[in-house]
Amino acid sequence: MDIPRIFNITESAHRIHNPFTPEKLAALGVALRLERGTRVLDLGSGSGEMLCTWARDYGITGTGIDMSQLFTEQAKLRAEKLGVDDQVNFIHADAAGYVAEEKAGVAACLGATWIGGGVAGTIELLAQSLKPGGIILIGEPYWRQLPPTEDVAKGCLAHSIADFLLLPELLASFGRLGYDVVEMVLADQDGWDRYEAAKWLTMRRWLEANPEDELAKEVRAQLTAEPVRYATYTREYLGWGVFALMKR
Repeated sequence: MDIPRIFNITESAHRIHNPFTPEKLAALGVALRLERGTRVLDLGSGSGEMLCTWARDYGITGTGIDMSQLFTEQAKLRAEKLGVDDQVNFIHADAAGYVAEEKAGVAACLGATWIGGGVAGTIELLAQSLKPGGIILIGEPYWRQLPPTEDVAKGCLAHSIADFLLLPELLASFGRLGYDVVEMVLADQDGWDRYEAAKWLTMRRWLEANPEDELAKEVRAQLTAEPVRYATYTREYLGWGVFALMKR
């Protein structure tokens, strides 16, 4: 069980697998007014940066679930390095359908809502692991401006324009699901640059070290195309944010 190998290659040097910077993660923790001892569940926890830094800075405890064996190993190493491995644990597993035995004060899925078949299904899944009065965190893309054509949407690596909503529409959709939006922290273009552009050096270094690998041609093609694709499409049209929700 693992994610496609191409992602383990391109994001192997990432600590955060979304367009948030460390400063944005810290700002989110402050915005949530996290109290020491709050339990956090993170589905699709990647390399564990959110749980590890929040454990260090705010005294939370928690569990992260991720399908990537590499990222899970990196998360465990990060917890050890920050001295919080007694506060957080990371499990290499499929987060789809995962329900925690111990209910959490915060249940999160940042950038992996495919786990629940979309935003609505992921919120429903997270709610099963949440204490009464707890907070759900959803990290999700939205259109900064509506793409003028389906080809532009596909240039943003979406299947179609219908994949994402404009920000006001996304916020309204949470209300229709019966939730109040109680906070939000949005990525900025610098965060997008750090997330996307950091892949390019990783790919180049990987190609230099693995010229005969079966994925070398795919990685070379991606490295050649990605800077222009990203600057033309994703950077101009796609936003990303984390939205804090409480049941009405």
